[in-house]
Amino acid sequence: MSFFDKLNEAIARNQSLLFLGLDPNPEMMPAHPGNTSPEALIEQLWDWLQFAIAETADLVCAYKPTLGFYTALGAPGLELLQRTLVAIPEHIPVILDAKHADLNTSTLIARTVFEEWQVDAITLNPYAGQDQIAPFLMYPGKAAFVLCCTSNPAAIALQTYPNAQEPLYVQVVQEARSWGTPEQVGLEVGTTSPEVLRKIRAIAPERLILARSIWAEDSDLAALLAAGLSFEGDGLLIPVPQDLVSNKHLGRAIQSLSEEVNQIRVELVGQASNCDLWIPDVCPLDQHPHLDLILQLYDIGCILFGEFVQASGATFPYYIDLRKIISNPQIFHQVLTAYADILQDLSFDRIAGIPYGSLPTATGLSLRLNYPMIFPRKEVKAHGTRRVIEGNFQPGETVVVVDDILISGKSAIEGAEKLKSAGLNVEDIVVFIDHEQGVKTRLQEQGYQAHSVLSISEITHTLHQAGRLTDQQLQAFVEH
Repeated sequence: MSFFDKLNEAIARNQSLLFLGLDPNPEMMPAHPGNTSPEALIEQLWDWLQFAIAETADLVCAYKPTLGFYTALGAPGLELLQRTLVAIPEHIPVILDAKHADLNTSTLIARTVFEEWQVDAITLNPYAGQDQIAPFLMYPGKAAFVLCCTSNPAAIALQTYPNAQEPLYVQVVQEARSWGTPEQVGLEVGTTSPEVLRKIRAIAPERLILARSIWAEDSDLAALLAAGLSFEGDGLLIPVPQDLVSNKHLGRAIQSLSEEVNQIRVELVGQASNCDLWIPDVCPLDQHPHLDLILQLYDIGCILFGEFVQASGATFPYYIDLRKIISNPQIFHQVLTAYADILQDLSFDRIAGIPYGSLPTATGLSLRLNYPMIFPRKEVKAHGTRRVIEGNFQPGETVVVVDDILISGKSAIEGAEKLKSAGLNVEDIVVFIDHEQGVKTRLQEQGYQAHSVLSISEITHTLHQAGRLTDQQLQAFVEH
């Protein structure tokens, strides 16, 4: 079972967004051990960790052991970690708080953590970039939480550089969203400020946030939840306060906290049902199913707004450049999934990509769906085989045409006609974006059924709702 499936089941079963840190810190134990032998200390810590698990297994949605506390105890501490992992019920996900930051050892650490220790997720430091995170995303069903910011006062100078309006931690959030899908990459946010949570949630409405350090003396739990919860009232994992961890009546204390959190969630979701959202960017009643993908395409520069001259000579108030997708594997993966959702309902023998923009997409779909691929050449060589169609096929087979964008439909129609001239049948043309210039109707008049993942109006209205597009930019599109 994947981390997210296990987490969602635990949240539903225990009706809780709380996670508990399982840290062998003698200072956190109900009874301080005092002066004792290292061996006796390990056993006392083990007894306390078992007590904490038994008290909370039906009250929390995840456990978070901090690797540093275990390694500080030396080899016996690592043995204690493995004993603790075994003691955690299989249906409760485990997030290893490692803050791993070394690029050279990432592959080895990922193998140890996910294969040997069988944890479900890990926290990582983002400073080395995507190369460091990638080894942890090679394990299906596992997840990584990227550290975005901390509440440490000394970190403010770095995390808010160069200014409070465009702080570094926001850049980390934006970059991390392109490193993996929402099921692979979450965000770790340490803060006592609702405004920080609100800013991150606005940028990444689809991401799971692992909250840290939210419990200050004057913390406003309702404000923090309003800022950090997703529009469905989840998407935020809340830490059990450290002062509760040493409570002899741990279970009773966590039960009370969970009830308080759930009461606030109910009130917030009730407000959201009237679109009076605590999240200002997106109304849940009108959220696009590809919201995350649209936002990511915009953030990496695939969707631009301004005055752009198209290949036809016409001037549009926007420009779509999907060629950047192939340099962002995780976004490309989501694009292929969206195409595949359409293709699975169609009947065909082979996939044909239109040169040159859609050839990577057609290749990816061929590998994913296990259908052979061909493509019509854009120009026929004056040497060699001089083939119009590359790849093996048999006349009479049905081919689905895959293209990237429908503007005039010229490239798709020319490609389909070349395929038909070779004795192939073409019934369906699938594109990623329809510019809504009436091309689908023209294709239908010529015997083709056109399908699109997104339309340009869906994109612009979604970006406007999410605050990426101004009222003036939206109006320019509407007038166009």
